[in-house]
Amino acid sequence: MKHGGDLSEAMTQFGGTPDAWLDLSTGINPNPYPLPPLPHDIWQRLPSRVDGVALLAAARRAYAVPDNIGIVAAPGTQALIQWLPRLAAHGAVAIVSPTYNEHAAAWRLAGHEAVAVGAIEQMSEAVRHVVIVNPNNPDGRVVDHALLARVAEQIAARDGVMVIDEAFADLDPAISAVALCERWPVVVLRSFGKFYGLAGLRLGFAIGPQRLIARISEAMGPWICSGPALAVGRVALEDERWASETRNKLREQAAKLDAVLQTAGFAAVGGTALFRLVRHRHASAYHTTLARQRIWCRRFDWADDLLRFGLPPDDAALERFALALAESRLEANGRPSP
Repeated sequence: MKHGGDLSEAMTQFGGTPDAWLDLSTGINPNPYPLPPLPHDIWQRLPSRVDGVALLAAARRAYAVPDNIGIVAAPGTQALIQWLPRLAAHGAVAIVSPTYNEHAAAWRLAGHEAVAVGAIEQMSEAVRHVVIVNPNNPDGRVVDHALLARVAEQIAARDGVMVIDEAFADLDPAISAVALCERWPVVVLRSFGKFYGLAGLRLGFAIGPQRLIARISEAMGPWICSGPALAVGRVALEDERWASETRNKLREQAAKLDAVLQTAGFAAVGGTALFRLVRHRHASAYHTTLARQRIWCRRFDWADDLLRFGLPPDDAALERFALALAESRLEANGRPSP
């Protein structure tokens, strides 16, 4: 499975309609931010400059971005992942792996050599750029600011760019390395859709030195984000109470999910409060038997003993998942057992 969140593959193989499935394949908050009422004309006019300025002001506050650092909005961080390699100087890029696979694909498509490294410390002197997802997807690994700063200094000496994808940093704002952008050629990516549970809105941000952000903004052109995305994003990012309460709720839900997975015999590998990565010697079989029960999760071509589970939306869905795991353990003919 290349990505989570698309039930087309699941329904093609195992049948059913979308409402029959419990989709645990994503790392998206299953309880989204409540959509605010929108004026009717927002669908009929182009987004105004005022709309964009208001969104970026809200994003600056939410992500603690100093005034001397640039920020630009985009229709999801995937668009930024595609653009950054095209704007970067020619040279090899180290990508801390395994991770979100679109980073390597985008850099290769733009003509760069992409070199997978197991840890950021393993970056060779031959690479010019570096990409790290922090917290990492799928194992939740977090690299501290001191190490990121040392690597950023090395990249600056090579006239390169350091990209830090903070798609899941909303869960713990202290993780963010935005402060590095003041001194080094660091571009931080922030995803709106995951934490706020509104991936379909398509909204994300790039944060970095003014000159780099200006190049990104110029490349993307005007009206890159829709009016509804600007309006909803502004309201949500300004809602600090919702964000604080949601962090606590997600941690509680993740703990409940951990208990269910542990009872079923899965060993914890890592993750964030939005997804859990676990190991089981019968992981591939579990993926299939759960799918037969209309429960979809992430598996990986590079590790057949790993599965990633997103959060069930409520206790009823969690109970359904627990019962499905118990049923899977009882299947015979070499399928999952304790």
